[in-house]
Amino acid sequence: MSKFNSDKVMPRYFAIAVAFTLIGVAIIGKAGYIMTAEKQYWSDVAARLVRDSLSVKPTRGNILSCDGQLMASSIPEFRIFMDFMPGGQRIDTMWTDSVDLICEGLNRIFPAKSAKEFKRDLTKGFEKGARHWPVWKQRIDYGTYTEVKKLPVFRLDKNKGGFHTEEFNSRRRPFGSLASRTVGDMFGAKDTARCGLELSYDSILRGTDGITHRRKVLKNYMSVPVTPPVNGADIITTIDVTMQDIAERSLIDELRKVNGDMGVAILMEVQTGDVKAMVNMTRCADGEYREIMNNAISYRCEPGSVFKPASIMVALDDGVVDTSYVIHTGSGVMDMHGRFMKDHNWRRGGYQDINVARALEVSSNIGVSYVIDRFYYDHPEKYVEGLYRTGIADDLHIPLVGYAKPIIRMPKKNKRGQWLNWSKTALPWMSIGYETQVAPINTVAFYNAIANDGKMMRPRFVKKVVKNGETIMEFPPVVQKERICKPQTVRTLQTVLEHVVSQGLGKKAGSRLFRVAGKTGTAQVSKGAAGYHSGTVDYWLSFAGYFPADEPRYSCIVCIRKSGLPASGGGMSGLVFHHIAEGVMARHIKLSIDDARDPSAAMVPEVKSGNVVAADYVLRDLGVASNRDWGGTGSAGTPVWGRATTGPKAVDLARVNTPKGTVPDVRGMGASDAVYLLESQGLRVRLHGRGRVKRQSCEPGTTLRRGRECVLYLE
Repeated sequence: MSKFNSDKVMPRYFAIAVAFTLIGVAIIGKAGYIMTAEKQYWSDVAARLVRDSLSVKPTRGNILSCDGQLMASSIPEFRIFMDFMPGGQRIDTMWTDSVDLICEGLNRIFPAKSAKEFKRDLTKGFEKGARHWPVWKQRIDYGTYTEVKKLPVFRLDKNKGGFHTEEFNSRRRPFGSLASRTVGDMFGAKDTARCGLELSYDSILRGTDGITHRRKVLKNYMSVPVTPPVNGADIITTIDVTMQDIAERSLIDELRKVNGDMGVAILMEVQTGDVKAMVNMTRCADGEYREIMNNAISYRCEPGSVFKPASIMVALDDGVVDTSYVIHTGSGVMDMHGRFMKDHNWRRGGYQDINVARALEVSSNIGVSYVIDRFYYDHPEKYVEGLYRTGIADDLHIPLVGYAKPIIRMPKKNKRGQWLNWSKTALPWMSIGYETQVAPINTVAFYNAIANDGKMMRPRFVKKVVKNGETIMEFPPVVQKERICKPQTVRTLQTVLEHVVSQGLGKKAGSRLFRVAGKTGTAQVSKGAAGYHSGTVDYWLSFAGYFPADEPRYSCIVCIRKSGLPASGGGMSGLVFHHIAEGVMARHIKLSIDDARDPSAAMVPEVKSGNVVAADYVLRDLGVASNRDWGGTGSAGTPVWGRATTGPKAVDLARVNTPKGTVPDVRGMGASDAVYLLESQGLRVRLHGRGRVKRQSCEPGTTLRRGRECVLYLE
């Protein structure tokens, strides 16, 4: 019976196995047919349903000066590409018929590359059937993009002609390199913040990316917004463009004169701590001075004699001396625990007997160090605690990357009562600004506190954040220390610092128009492992103070680093301080334009070329006749460029039209108009001298090459 059943079952299993085998072969055959004969059909079906998500970049917020002028702004820039198979179909006939016209047009827009080179390059992409072939490798601005877009084929929709772009937010600074390290910079290729306020407030300025779905339906692409981008907010800084310009020009002029290696200038508003100007200049390999590092906040060094008022403040506040206390400085050389302390005039016999006040006025090293060593030798920690009390060692929490807080070491003893990392000479040398590390921003904050009757304000760089005209965040002034010393002590220091300028070593920092208070500093700078005895000596020259001394508005510090003699903090840094102070105070002298009008004058004033609308406005208010020939007044905010010629009875103002693609003629213009006009055309400008432009290195009327440097010589 089992044998009978087995004979019946076996053929049935065999039949089933054969059936499954045939089905498997059919499936494999069908799959092979789909992969070969029907491949294109199913690929086309899949292509009709392409869907992907794209990130949409927001517009980066602006950085503005305290009075609302643009210091950094985002403008669109483009990279341009060609798709030689738009919609999956080659554009053979259309491209062949138009390629010569396209390449001639590209050569006209980009003269650096010939029409033949354009054709050779684009033909290579055409033969490859490239979908994303670069037409021009560099980014271009919107104006250039619109010119390219007018060319044959390129003017068509990207799904027909194949011309398409990648858009970027390019950062532009209307005032060029002014305050560049404070405002900050961007990594252009990555559109990411690099330094300065751009980096510190990047999350506010950057905004939030949006998302859009891109779907291909048949041969057309359709974008479906999912999340719109949120544009970045604007930040209002404390920087004053005019004050920044005054400080920068004053510092660079002196650096060139004394062959300085590096210079710093910081201008602060006394009541608020607002940083109105911050200049950081370093001499580059080509001899020019540029903002390379933010040394104002990061260059921590031995400050020298500008540190002496902090030492005397500690002694006065502790009551160990008063300003009448007399020090016997002798002939200007004193033995301090085996090392000789010297005054700057030791070769001329020194100061002999002087009191504490006079020791500061003439910056006597012996006078200051003797007082501190005499009263704090047994308890040096009391002196350092006093320094901490003055705020000069405070961490100011500067909102800029790179800030280096001061290092003023506290003396400590081990279990056996021995001093750790402390010598007998540490105290006297620390008292005159050595064996400490303080950045210029901390020093000026200390002097600002003296000017502010003892209240130390934290330096402020940003006032508020604005979006769509509404304030969304404010940064009010912050009090770092309510009181750095006793009221009587600060009044005494105010008087002494004023005497430093009026009858001491800081006379060159003073002014005939208002009173100035401050302190000079001249320190030798260590050269690393070589120490102070490596041959040529480097000097750190500084002047810190405030003005006007009777009603302080601004505090300022100027520091210069140079090699070799002569080296004078008062004579070099003090002179820069003088120019900054007088330039800033001149802005507060407000006169009516009527005061400048002289009805009896026979002379016609000289007028610079440039914005003739502005010139005509002033001339009319002064009652001076002008012959206008520029065909209109220009739209709001749009300058009308022209020539000004002074005649015997009137000023002739005539419009000047510069052909597109040629270098403008800026001779006779002031620096501001000339720089604006040239940089708006894509040139890089460098200035020499002051006054009006007498000569320009790029000849007027020649072919314009974007990115080329043009040197203007002013007299």
